[in-house]
Amino acid sequence: MAHIIYAEDDDLIVDIVRDVLQKDGHVVGVVTDGESALKAIRLKRPDLVILDCNMPEMTGIEVLSRMRVDPALCDIPVLMLTGRRGAQDVDIAMYSGANEYLKKPFDPDYLAFVVDNLLSKYVPSGSGAHHGLAAHGPGRR
Repeated sequence: MAHIIYAEDDDLIVDIVRDVLQKDGHVVGVVTDGESALKAIRLKRPDLVILDCNMPEMTGIEVLSRMRVDPALCDIPVLMLTGRRGAQDVDIAMYSGANEYLKKPFDPDYLAFVVDNLLSKYVPSGSGAHHGLAAHGPGRR
């Protein structure tokens, strides 16, 4: 089981993502703006952060950039899950320190696969995080 903070201001997307992640046994905390995301990340120090680019108060890229210069947060893996689909958007996110970039609309099985892959790469095995990567890949849930 991993602790995940998800920053998204679209309720429908929140419901889909939360359902996918909770079915895999993860604990998901949801915030709806960038400032709340940064506060929650500092307070909870999650195993993984999922950020939308377009949020009120502070963009996902701004949250990511602040995480990467903060010694207490710089090693937390970040998945950008966003409607921004351009190559330049992907480049900016990856240059800013994102570990993965997933475009909306997305396949829920692929989201679960990407999350498990990130957790297996970046979260120490003794942390209690759930790793189901070997059990299922995309389309095999």
